[in-house]
Amino acid sequence: MATKKTATSAEMFEFPKFDVSKMTDGYREMADRSITQTKEAYAKVKTVAEDTTKAIEATLETAQSGTVELSLKAIDAARGNAEHSLSHMEALLGVKSVAQMIELQTAFFRKQAEMMVDQAKVMQEATRKVADEVSKPAKTVTEKAMGEFKAA
Repeated sequence: MATKKTATSAEMFEFPKFDVSKMTDGYREMADRSITQTKEAYAKVKTVAEDTTKAIEATLETAQSGTVELSLKAIDAARGNAEHSLSHMEALLGVKSVAQMIELQTAFFRKQAEMMVDQAKVMQEATRKVADEVSKPAKTVTEKAMGEFKAA
């Protein structure tokens, strides 16, 4: 009969043997991949940050020039209103009858209303244009950044 060998308690609780060099190589590969991915992510974030900074600068410059443009249009409107009012006052000084005064007043109010409508249209168009120009850089950068992050 064959004798059975019984395992000693030291053999029963012994840790399995493995090659540490294989584990080290695996960790090294994982670390290299992680570093590469981190560098790529950093490069993308850096590019987006630089583009955003440029967009903010462009937005501020556009907003400033747009504000100047709107201010000039408002000054032109005020100048036109003042000139129209002064010419109306001069015309009133030469009035010879109540009927002529009523006719001048009616014409003045009609012209004033027309000027206000025209000025409102001009200001609205200028404001829309400035708003489009101000939002354009931010919109462009946002679309570009979203496209890059979707691709990643």
